[in-house]
Amino acid sequence: MLNDVSKSAQPKPALEGGAKTRSEFLVFGKPKFGPEEKAEILSVLESGWVGTGPRAAAFEKQFAEYLWPTKPLHAIALNSCTAALHLAAVCLNLKPGDEVIVPALTFCATANAVIHAGGTPVFADVDPVRLCVSAATIEKALTPKTKAIVVVHFAGRSAPMDEIMALADQRGIRVIEDAAHAIETRWNDRHVGTYGWASCFSFYATKNVSTGEGGMLLTRDEELASLVRKLSLHGMSKDAHKRFTTPGFHHQSYDYVGFKYNMPDLAAALGIHSLKKVESNYALRKNIWEIYMNELRDLPLTLPPSAEFRENAHDRHALHLFQIRVKAALRDKLLSAFSAENIGVGVHYPALTTMPLYEKYLKPGQTFKEAEIFSAETISLPIGTAMTEADAHDVVRAAKKILSFYC
Repeated sequence: MLNDVSKSAQPKPALEGGAKTRSEFLVFGKPKFGPEEKAEILSVLESGWVGTGPRAAAFEKQFAEYLWPTKPLHAIALNSCTAALHLAAVCLNLKPGDEVIVPALTFCATANAVIHAGGTPVFADVDPVRLCVSAATIEKALTPKTKAIVVVHFAGRSAPMDEIMALADQRGIRVIEDAAHAIETRWNDRHVGTYGWASCFSFYATKNVSTGEGGMLLTRDEELASLVRKLSLHGMSKDAHKRFTTPGFHHQSYDYVGFKYNMPDLAAALGIHSLKKVESNYALRKNIWEIYMNELRDLPLTLPPSAEFRENAHDRHALHLFQIRVKAALRDKLLSAFSAENIGVGVHYPALTTMPLYEKYLKPGQTFKEAEIFSAETISLPIGTAMTEADAHDVVRAAKKILSFYC
């Protein structure tokens, strides 16, 4: 707490009539595309093949090799991570009453995919440090009706996959990894997304690899990969590119009642080059992360666990979200104050268990203390590859002004 004299020495926040920290709004998670992406997009347009085709196939191959270069992985490029989650849930063949465990702290798509596939989401609390589910929190949610577990690698941190996979294997339960935040994340020196039966990645505008909108499903299961590929494009036996680029005329046939979830080459053209920059962009975000950790440490807030936090020497944080924690009673005021300073911030996420939409899926006596406390206290500061050091220092100046005044 600052005394009145200290407060009076601070600039007044813009929300209270003071000058804005920035004249231009700092967009949260703004992606950065360079000349390589622009040239690839132009090449796609000139080729005339803008739908799913050779660039989507190349992106799939490159992404699978990035995740696990020494093992065969099947990758299916899709139009979103939500599509990947839904297809994985559909392939579970859920029946009425079948349950799938999902974290209480996650984006709504994680639970909605289960509901759309005909299953019942059962929520599990998260570990207070990693903010991911653990074997202990999952075990509390297990019932004889549990068919699968969706593990969300939250904000760039890995869930403890060894203990989770051991529990799942013991019970004969499928594991789906939601790795939307975790392209670069490793657990035990192995990329997340290579542990479960299926894994789902996001290439949304704010993600560490971006195609604007897009996603990927990865699996080591060849049968699952074949089914997902067909389901992602209306259940057709062959996609348009294969039908039109092989000799002779090929009639299309429909093997399943599928969906329209495929990724077009226009999106994959961005992903091909964005993926090539994944490690250099990681270094840029790490620099911003370190500026925040060094410059915000004396303010009345709780910083995220350090990027160096690890339970073993091979646990890599993807640095996807930089989340501070403040007093719950002040959080929404501070969100408005950051916006008034022209600093884009976010909340990742409101706990699903606090929303009326999901009340009917809650079981009597269940508690989600860690997820709900965190969701009421969290603010995500901007951290992205389009940011400069000057942008990061603007965020720091705004934070010091705001927290000095309101706290």
